[in-house]
Amino acid sequence: MEKEIPIIFSTDDNYLPYLDVAVSSLIENASKEYEYRIIVLNTGLGEAGVQKVKSRETKSFRIDFVDISEDIASIKSKLKNVYHFSIVTYYRLFIASLFPQYDKVIYLDCDLVVLGDISELYNLDIGDNILGAGPEQFVRNTPEFREYTIKALGICADYYVNAGVLLINLSEFRRARIEQRFVSIISEYDFDLLDPDQAYLNYLCYGKIHVLPNGWNKEPMPLPCEGKKNIVHYALYKKPWQYDDVMDGEYFWSYARRSPFYDEILERKASFGEEDMAKKEAAAKEILEHGLKIAESDYTFIKKLGKGWE
Repeated sequence: MEKEIPIIFSTDDNYLPYLDVAVSSLIENASKEYEYRIIVLNTGLGEAGVQKVKSRETKSFRIDFVDISEDIASIKSKLKNVYHFSIVTYYRLFIASLFPQYDKVIYLDCDLVVLGDISELYNLDIGDNILGAGPEQFVRNTPEFREYTIKALGICADYYVNAGVLLINLSEFRRARIEQRFVSIISEYDFDLLDPDQAYLNYLCYGKIHVLPNGWNKEPMPLPCEGKKNIVHYALYKKPWQYDDVMDGEYFWSYARRSPFYDEILERKASFGEEDMAKKEAAAKEILEHGLKIAESDYTFIKKLGKGWE
C-alpha cells in the first residue's frame, strides 16, 4: 500500500476561497487508511489566505504551497489567458519535472467538491496510459465544440476528456516527453484555442488516455451519472458562487458554509450583478462562435502538426 497519496491543485488569490472549499470536501470524505500530501502550485499568494487553508492540516493531511515562479519564468510569456481560463491552468503540465519523486499523482481544479473517497481514484489501474480522466461532457454535447475538437485537434469529441480531474501516470508522462513537447509547440506556434491546457493534454496524450466514468468528474449538466457521484466539477461558466441555478450547487454551499472564507464568498456573490452576468452570457456565446472560427482556420494542430500521439 502506498504510504502517501499526492494531490495537486493550482491557484491564484482569486480562487483561494474555492480551493479551500475543495480541500475541505476532499479531507472530509477521504479514507483514513492513507496519508495525503496536498500541494498547491502558485506564483505568489497572500499569506493570510494561505494560512486559512493550511489550518485544515491534520495528522493525515499535509498541505504545502509551492511557488513555481522561477520554474515557469522562461515560458510564462507564452501562456495566455483565454476566456475564463487563467495561466494557472497550465501549471499541471509541469508536475512531472517539479516532483520527480512521484510516479503517480492526482490533479484537481479548484472549482469542484469531492464527495467520494479520493484514494479510490488514486488506486484505479489505468495501465500504461498517461492519464485517467473523465469525459468532457459539455464538449461532447455541444455541436460547435464537437466541430472544434475534430477540425482543430483531430480528436473526436467522444474521446475528448476534461483536464480538471486527472490521475497522472508520471512515469509515462515523462517517457512520452509530454512537458518537453508542450514547451516546444507553444514556443514555436501560437495556436488559437478555447481550452488551452486541456487542448494540449488531449492532443499530446491522445490514444494514451483511460476514460473514467463521469462520476469522477460530473459536470453540472442533465446527464446520467456513471457510477457514484464522487466529484462534482463546476466546469462551465456558471459557478455556484455567482449563480443560484447551478446544478449540484448545493454541494458547494454545504462546504462553503463551514469555510473561513464564507463571508468573502458571500460578499463576492452579492457583488456579482446583472452586468457581470450579461458579460458572462456574451462570452459564453462568443466562445461557441470562436470555436467554429478556429475549426475553419488553416492554423491548427491537425493542419500544422498532424495527429497527436500517433
